[in-house]
Amino acid sequence: MSNHNFTRRAIIVNLFRAAASTAVGAQAFSALTQSVFAASYQRRREIGSETETFRRQFRVPAMSVAISSNGQFVYDRAGGMADSQHLTQAQQDTLFRIVDLSKSITAVTIFSLIENGKLSLTDKVFGPAAILGTNYGKPPYKPYVADITVDHLLTHTAGGWPADDTDPMLHNNGWDQAKLIASTIENVLLTNQPGAQWIYSNFGYCILGRVIEQVTGQPYEAYVQSRILAPCGITTMQIARNSERDRAPNEVVYIGQYNEAPYKINITRMDSTAGWIASSTQLVQFLNHVAGAPNIPALLKPETIRAMTTPAPAYPAGSARYARGWMVSDNGAGSWWHSGSLPGSAACMLRSPDTSCSAALCNTRTQPHQEMDTALYQMMSDLTQDVSG
Repeated sequence: MSNHNFTRRAIIVNLFRAAASTAVGAQAFSALTQSVFAASYQRRREIGSETETFRRQFRVPAMSVAISSNGQFVYDRAGGMADSQHLTQAQQDTLFRIVDLSKSITAVTIFSLIENGKLSLTDKVFGPAAILGTNYGKPPYKPYVADITVDHLLTHTAGGWPADDTDPMLHNNGWDQAKLIASTIENVLLTNQPGAQWIYSNFGYCILGRVIEQVTGQPYEAYVQSRILAPCGITTMQIARNSERDRAPNEVVYIGQYNEAPYKINITRMDSTAGWIASSTQLVQFLNHVAGAPNIPALLKPETIRAMTTPAPAYPAGSARYARGWMVSDNGAGSWWHSGSLPGSAACMLRSPDTSCSAALCNTRTQPHQEMDTALYQMMSDLTQDVSG
């Protein structure tokens, strides 16, 4: 993809150069203003065309995309039908399930508690002297359970509970979190010593939600809303409800392809692992605040960001590796991002080293979903790089 330098920063620099370097500065300034803003408008149209092509290719009824550069939005649009039965068009404040992107929000919350001295990465999770004590069963535990730390859960190295057909989060929908956790640690054996192998785990991040509740004395949703999202200026993000009838005001209807059933998932129970709903605008606001941007204060200190974006030792070597709640490039010095997919949903958000940020949300997914997931990430990575200047 070509490199278009149509960011606000490039525009301002070029305008002042024109005004300063000509004898008829005012006329040149006016002419260049019209030229570069026309180019910027054209680039937004091109982005819109690319997202519409993606939407048609993967049969996405509604899609929301937002992109910022240097803390300022350069693209912020939604398209398609949020609710085709009632002919409701998607708007930029329309809410979508963000699925696995919820893990990044949970990770930022955990690291904010670490900054405040409430937690440590090495804290044990289960056992009489651990964070959750014996809330979810008493010793003797199955092998390795008492060895699990906060860091193991953040890095998906607790030793098992994979996000596959055996995923505890996708079974026993009538159980609450407490019963699910107690039953799983009692009956589903860990296959590896904690820290030894990377195994992506929705269940592990469900446990992190209970860690946040135990440490703060507040429900997970309420604490994150007040301490993480409110400072970002975000007021309508919330945990999704399970049925189409009970969905939030201004939330899309989710469409299952290939006989998938979005409303047969207990998404509410997946709060800290895959449960949030948001607009793409709100996700970009969140991304801009995590490490800060021009005129935007950071939620976390630089040293905390480094710890959060340091790759997990157990993750295989490569240009992209999982850290703590984020995939990262260049061992944490490059971009960080998260993708997500569940029946009826696909999502991606990304932050580049120059603070450009982007997010995209869809109200369906195709099969095999990895093809759509990869295409969505690649499109957003290219668009984010394209607006950087």
